[in-house]
Amino acid sequence: MKYDNIHEGIFIKRLNRFVAIVQINGIEETVHVKNTGRCGELLIEGAKIYLEYVNKETRKTKYSLISILKGDNLFNIDSQVPNKVIEDGLRNNKIEGLKNLDYLKREQTYGNSRFDFYFEKGKRKGYIEVKGVTLESNGEAMFPDAPTTRGTKHVNELIEAQNDGYESYIFFLLQFKGAKNFTTNRQMDPAFAKAVDEAIENNVKVLVYDSIVKKDSIIISDKVDFLKN
Repeated sequence: MKYDNIHEGIFIKRLNRFVAIVQINGIEETVHVKNTGRCGELLIEGAKIYLEYVNKETRKTKYSLISILKGDNLFNIDSQVPNKVIEDGLRNNKIEGLKNLDYLKREQTYGNSRFDFYFEKGKRKGYIEVKGVTLESNGEAMFPDAPTTRGTKHVNELIEAQNDGYESYIFFLLQFKGAKNFTTNRQMDPAFAKAVDEAIENNVKVLVYDSIVKKDSIIISDKVDFLKN
């Protein structure tokens, strides 16, 4: 996944879920935040950030906040990008157990949910739900960073699909590099963590991969261990 027209800036403050104030070339700008999660450990005053310049008449802001530096590590916070990264990984046979697919379709409805991907390979048919991960603490990646009833609903319906004979996958994409492992954030959202536990008990597969993040790109990288907590 490649971005165009990237600019460096300094984060100042977040006004709401969608808008922040940053400094670009010494000038304060109001910018779009492409992530409605809390990102509290990332969006810190003074942090170096990278933004994409998208100057369209239909937009209220000229820039979108794409990534932010935490220590020496760059985190992509674009919540729209994980599906694009995973699709690239699937089509280029970079994901273990899901190589050489015969058919791949985005945004497929099942029950009351619309999963991110539907795939076929021979007699295999299945669904994949993708979750982007930006939360990290002491080398451990976690999801979610805020309660997600929608996420819990998706996991429960993946269980239904699995029990109906489909292969079901929960795919966590770490939008950064360097995590030692990944786990569900049970303290933040016990219902989601419990749903993932039940999914595993019902043979839903959990995949976790990290990413190589640069100021103007993000690509899928290596498999990361999932630890039950």
